[in-house]
Amino acid sequence: MTAEHTELDLPTAHCFPAPSRRSLLRTAAAAGGGLLLGLHLRDTDAAAPAGGETFAPNAFIRIGADGWVVLTMPYVEMGQGTYTAIPMLVAEELEVELAQVRLEHAPPDEKRYANPLLGVQATGNSNAIRGAWVPLRQAGATARAMLITAAAKRWSVDPTSCRALKGTVLHPASQRRLTYAALAADAARLPIPKDVPLKDQKDFKLIGTPAKRLDAPGKVNGSAVYGIDVLPPGVKFATLAQSPVFGGRLKSVNDAAALAVKGVRQVVRLDDAVAVVADHMGAAKKGLQALTIEWDSRRHGELTSADVAAELEIATRTPGVIAQSIGDAEAALARAAKRLDAIYQVPFLAHATMEPMNCTAHVRRDACEIWLGTQALARVQAVAAKLTGLPLDKVVVHNHLIGGGFGRRLEEDGAQRAIQIAQHVDGPVKVVWTREEDIQHDMYRPYWFDRFSTALDEKGLPVAWSHRFAGSSVTARWLPLAFKNGLDPDTTEGAIDLTYAIPNFRVEYLRVEPPGIPTAFWRSVGPSHNVFVVESFVDELAAAAEQDSVSYRLALLEKSPRAKAVLALASEKAGWGAALPSREGRGAALQFVFGSYMAQVAEVEVEKSGAVRVRRVVCVVDCGSVVNPDIVRAQIESGIMFGITAALYGEITLKDGRVQQSNFDSYQILRINEAPKVEVHIVESSEPPGGMGECGTSLIVPAIANAIFAATGKRLRKMPVEPAALKQTT
Repeated sequence: MTAEHTELDLPTAHCFPAPSRRSLLRTAAAAGGGLLLGLHLRDTDAAAPAGGETFAPNAFIRIGADGWVVLTMPYVEMGQGTYTAIPMLVAEELEVELAQVRLEHAPPDEKRYANPLLGVQATGNSNAIRGAWVPLRQAGATARAMLITAAAKRWSVDPTSCRALKGTVLHPASQRRLTYAALAADAARLPIPKDVPLKDQKDFKLIGTPAKRLDAPGKVNGSAVYGIDVLPPGVKFATLAQSPVFGGRLKSVNDAAALAVKGVRQVVRLDDAVAVVADHMGAAKKGLQALTIEWDSRRHGELTSADVAAELEIATRTPGVIAQSIGDAEAALARAAKRLDAIYQVPFLAHATMEPMNCTAHVRRDACEIWLGTQALARVQAVAAKLTGLPLDKVVVHNHLIGGGFGRRLEEDGAQRAIQIAQHVDGPVKVVWTREEDIQHDMYRPYWFDRFSTALDEKGLPVAWSHRFAGSSVTARWLPLAFKNGLDPDTTEGAIDLTYAIPNFRVEYLRVEPPGIPTAFWRSVGPSHNVFVVESFVDELAAAAEQDSVSYRLALLEKSPRAKAVLALASEKAGWGAALPSREGRGAALQFVFGSYMAQVAEVEVEKSGAVRVRRVVCVVDCGSVVNPDIVRAQIESGIMFGITAALYGEITLKDGRVQQSNFDSYQILRINEAPKVEVHIVESSEPPGGMGECGTSLIVPAIANAIFAATGKRLRKMPVEPAALKQTT
């Protein structure tokens, strides 16, 4: 059994960060009479010779005799719209209707399908459109040129006298027409043209339009298949309990009562977990509840959140690795006439995806088959091969739609658990985590501790900026090669390369891993921390200078016209400066992360009880060229809702080594009646696209914090909001 492509009626695409050099297009042998185009996205790939030799690309465009255009993509759909936006790039240049494009999952293959920025096959970092913008358009344009040449040869006419339209090649002078299906075999035998020009933006027919989501019908009618929906023949169901203390071990378990539950088939013991396998999920859950389990907590059994914070606080008392240094911040601070210092903290956060962690696995003596939704397909295959001792080509991984990723499904721990359990089960077993297991055994957004110091001139503007922070580096664990000299680009994004003009600027980072607490990527990751602390502190500077916070920012943006434009427009659209009732306020925030400029103004009401309601959010974004404006708006709206949850409620706390939150009653999610009105304004641009999936999340938190200050005069240096601190006392 080998890992094979799985063709879908939907697209399956994802994050292509921008390649380091221009993508190369090569033709491979015609398979089944079709034209096969491969995209080289990595410098390490040598170009294969044209002709009959097999070519192994990272991504494919295949045009078969059936007329379909099939994209093979190594990325996954998590609700962010890449199943629609990326095919739009190909369809635009290839001159086909979007409905003519199908996508198929690429098999796990790090060499052929690696994300060129990460070097591994993964979906994330808000870079799908950024990376696909040139390579996939080049693929479509090259295919179009070859099809036109094939038609011209058949008609014995000049190719320039022909044109492509809706999946056909036309020769207007003679009124002749041939479909791509009829031309595919001829085109496959042609040499690849070099430097085929791409369309000018003014000539786009599809790019820039609000094309309907290709994955929406299946999600509405229920035919869409997520990992949790998979039901291979003979499947059993399992759920599990893991050590409540990270690093703990299973000491003993009494399973007599569990085995007496109707439908329960067996109890599987692992070193640090126990699972109940049954005929259906209901029986598995009842069986799990009937177990009597004793755990060995080991060395982390007394850990608290305060312990984590204290370790980080101590670390920030000493210098860290310099992430960026401009001028001499230390000297400027020493001679400052006015200085402002502040400490910020950012808590652990869980992902709490709507689809809890799950994986179905079937382990045989000579093969392993896995069904799930994952952001890192090849990693799942690799961990399965390691656990089972099988070669990679004996591990088949079927990837499916993901009901919420947010970085959680970049980790392979869910698949690892399923494989460990499946090794004790005869036949396939679907392992589904309960919501309690999902939240209490997540891999969390890191806890960070920040120290700021600034020197202000006579106008109140910063002449020196010092920012030192400590916390976990997810990249150092997940992608060690990207962690160099004590730094990685994710942890520092949003803290360095600010749009503000500050003559003396210094940022230091200290990597401090929390004892026993696993950390992972969380929607917008580094920026979710850095943008909050930076934009909150800039607001503090404006208040210290007794200046309007928007005007203050604008004064620092003379050398960043795109940033200045989005902030000015956001404040205008939000009615900045207009009077509001008592205990209502507006807060502004600005960022340049993931290659996009964004400004937000949040309008909040702080009730007498201290409860905060976000009433309205105005967002302006300059994300360069826009492929599908509806998808951009949807991304921003969803990111804002996700971020509001973090601002108002999100916090994972530890006591006695245990996560105290367990379900949505104790880890609250923003409810529909709490959702604010969101207005999104997109700046027209011809610049290359920026990222969009995570931008809304990172910016809304400081916008809310700054709005709370405007409404109450109370500065929040740690989120989430604590209503007791905002309660009106008079």
